[in-house]
Amino acid sequence: MEMQTPEEEVISIMKKEGIDLTATLPCDRIKNLLPLVSENFREIKLTREENGIGICAGAYMAGGKPMMLIQSTGLGNMINALESLNIVCGIPLPILSSWRGVYKEGIEAQVPLGTHLPGILEGAGIAYTIIDSPEKIGLLEDVIRDAYENLRPHVALVSPKTWEGSTCCAWEALETPEVPKKEKVCKFRLTQKVLKPLMVRNDAISAVAAELDGEVTVTNIGVPCKELYAARDRDLNFYMFGSMGLVSSIGLGIALCTDRQVAVFDGDGSLLMNPNALLEIGREAPANLTIIALDNGAYGSTGSQETCALRYIDLEILANACGIPNTHKVNTEEELAYLYKDSLSARQTSFLHVILKPGNTKAPNIPLSPAQATERFIKALRDES
Repeated sequence: MEMQTPEEEVISIMKKEGIDLTATLPCDRIKNLLPLVSENFREIKLTREENGIGICAGAYMAGGKPMMLIQSTGLGNMINALESLNIVCGIPLPILSSWRGVYKEGIEAQVPLGTHLPGILEGAGIAYTIIDSPEKIGLLEDVIRDAYENLRPHVALVSPKTWEGSTCCAWEALETPEVPKKEKVCKFRLTQKVLKPLMVRNDAISAVAAELDGEVTVTNIGVPCKELYAARDRDLNFYMFGSMGLVSSIGLGIALCTDRQVAVFDGDGSLLMNPNALLEIGREAPANLTIIALDNGAYGSTGSQETCALRYIDLEILANACGIPNTHKVNTEEELAYLYKDSLSARQTSFLHVILKPGNTKAPNIPLSPAQATERFIKALRDES
């Protein structure tokens, strides 16, 4: 029997453990592993690591078994999201991280984070396992199992030493391993009108809430969650308690793993904090996803400080530029309700840019812990799918 290369062994372990979706960002040290991932699993090619956390969280809640494969530098971008989403909500995530900065590192900038990474993960309470030789690849099986059995993130720090001597040449075997020439068709749609803000955010949330009929909702952190809870609490509402900027990424992950319609209540501050989310959504283009962009030009939950959306950027144009063709701008409750219902039958990703005045209601706190809200949501989503 022919011996497996270390890269092939990783793929075998992932298959054995039932991984069905991967979220990846490249690293030179795992360039022979990544083509095998692309061949064997559904893959979301990320533009930023935090998006992978949101996408994988959504996929898991909808019944999937995701895993991330990234460079270790990305862990520095991910820690808050891992703490405020995965850990507090009890959402598992195994992460294969190509560990830079420690073994035969030729880029000085990789060294500080790489050297301190075990201590950083330990201090953050994030489980990790070091894999620093081909003989230890089997530990990846324990990493995946621990993540899913204990409902937590678990990082495999995989040293470049692990791949030394491997005969795998999957990257070299690609027909064109170099970057391909740009070939794309741009479609652009712009609402040719300036709308006056007439509603506050609660008006818009209430208008959509009244129309909900079996759809899954994911709602941005802070006051928007409270307002949806007050307007219409349902088991199929997923309330965000932290990790600002990931609400649309979570919605994408859910939409990719269920046939149910998914409605995301996002905000201008959140979208501008993580516009990469729209890039992933535009590329994956799930037909069952509607983004409701609640744009009041302010960080409403923190004192209504001005966002760039007030004067400098149009979110509908941004969504178009990210490849989302079905966009609309709206400023009344009646038209919003109509366009929302219309988006459910559009059978393409939709983006509703809702123009609002700043203003919060005095909605009470949600009487659920993050773990309770997540458990309730998962049960409803999986039982009714």
